[in-house]
Amino acid sequence: MIGRLKGTVIAVGEDTVLIDVMGVGYEAYAASRTLQRLAVGEAATLSIETIVREDMIRLYGFESEAERQCFRLLQTVQGVGAKHALNMLQILRPDELYDAVAAQDVTALSRAHGVGKKIAQRIATELQSKVGALAKAGGQGFAAAARAKVGANAPADAALAAKTDAVSALANLGYEGLDARRAVALAAEGIDSPGVETLIKAALKQLAA
Repeated sequence: MIGRLKGTVIAVGEDTVLIDVMGVGYEAYAASRTLQRLAVGEAATLSIETIVREDMIRLYGFESEAERQCFRLLQTVQGVGAKHALNMLQILRPDELYDAVAAQDVTALSRAHGVGKKIAQRIATELQSKVGALAKAGGQGFAAAARAKVGANAPADAALAAKTDAVSALANLGYEGLDARRAVALAAEGIDSPGVETLIKAALKQLAA
């Protein structure tokens, strides 16, 4: 199976990219967010998920291994295919996907094209039990959240609780869940054991920027 491609971009289409690797052209489907960062004639490296079926072999390209793992993980949910998973990663980065699942934010998950409330609810419910896999997919950010969720240490637990309360407070002020979580995550960077009030004030500054 092909797991990675490194070569020169030959063409960028509406939903695919063609990459020349030592004289062989490989076509890979990718989210538009990824395609917009690729340019004809320039070098590109993509993590690749290869899907083989009776009637076709299709490659999907991602900017990082974390995205590829999330793409694979999403398809473990009943009713979620490659197209749904790719659309999800178009609007949510791996860490944002974890946040949305952890918060059971069906609204954020259903923003993806073709993902209705029913499928979004299924994603939120079924992936709740797969925190370990999410941590593996997302790297240190997911790992920290996973440790807090299973109660690995009190400081991590307290930090997660403070972030959760801050997001809830911002949501009560009228901010959407995804925007609130992004702002709180940015506010928490570089702050040791931030309190809820500190997080809220810093997050409001992020939202006003």
